[in-house]
Amino acid sequence: MNLSIPDSKENCVKKILLVDDDESIQFLYHEELEENGYQVLSALNGEEGLRKFSEEAPDLVILDIQMPGMNGIEVLRQMKMQNPAVPIILSSAYHEYKQDLGAWASDEYVVKSADIEDLLTAVRKHIGA
Repeated sequence: MNLSIPDSKENCVKKILLVDDDESIQFLYHEELEENGYQVLSALNGEEGLRKFSEEAPDLVILDIQMPGMNGIEVLRQMKMQNPAVPIILSSAYHEYKQDLGAWASDEYVVKSADIEDLLTAVRKHIGA
């Protein structure tokens, strides 16, 4: 009798949905997050992000605020209505959004930077390494 044991590493890979319209941020975050052992799904706008959120059931969402069409605050609101347990990290180039009441519904707020250590720290805090 041959019993195969599933690869435990494969079963515990955390899935992150990255919603950002900036392709350079998509590339940077995608590469860094994958190097740190996460599976990364990408969406370039809010509507695509909501669809993937429903279909893919990510463990965590990294969400831009300023996007064409539906902005990140509205996407955040709809995602929290669908599944409030999924941590959502708002990632924006603008410090002032931290004061926005809609941003308070997020689990974390990180200002975009080429050094993504703050983002990685927030991701680890919410879903582990």
